[in-house]
Amino acid sequence: MAKKQRGLAEPPPSRYEAGSSAETARHALEAWLSPDIGRRLELVRLIRDGFSLGLVGALARQTGVRLEELAEFDIIPRRTLAHSRQNERFTATQSARLARFFRVQQKARHTFGSEEKAMQWLKRSTRPLNDNAPVALLDTDEGARLVEDLLTRIDHGIAA
Repeated sequence: MAKKQRGLAEPPPSRYEAGSSAETARHALEAWLSPDIGRRLELVRLIRDGFSLGLVGALARQTGVRLEELAEFDIIPRRTLAHSRQNERFTATQSARLARFFRVQQKARHTFGSEEKAMQWLKRSTRPLNDNAPVALLDTDEGARLVEDLLTRIDHGIAA
């Protein structure tokens, strides 16, 4: 009988890897809001492996965001974006930052009903966040939690 190893959760092989960047992006965007643990664990593997430039481009297109906006929002520094164009892949840390942005953007889309309204809200300063634009807080995990908490309150009709 094999001894069970302790450590990081090991998700099953990813079904994302088999498809195109556009198909992978669609699956990832759906998984960010999914309660399905298996789908979310596939995202963990995808992030750990590092997003390809093609996947980030497909995620951006499907959410109505330009790649350059990711640099403008300080999600990814301009130099990193330029470097990733050369090696075609982001690191796990950079992918985690990108994933945080797209996860919050999808939650905002779900809350406001469209990518356009979600992006308008993310870019606009809001009083409950001490007049910070939500997107300005997405460079840290704690800032993203504040934004997600506010979106949850809006979803539930609690005064923001």
